[in-house]
Amino acid sequence: MQISQTALAVLQAAEEHGEPAVNPWFIGGGTLLFLLLLLAALVAFGGGRDHS
Repeated sequence: MQISQTALAVLQAAEEHGEPAVNPWFIGGGTLLFLLLLLAALVAFGGGRDHS
């Protein structure tokens, strides 16, 4: 009896389709902004140096 209740609980949890806790667009936008800031910092740091 215990095994069937556990199996039913697992199946019920797997079938739930709820909203994600954080919108994926915010994660992607934040990552893009972070990478663009890193790119800008790299260009600003290396902009005044001569090529060797």
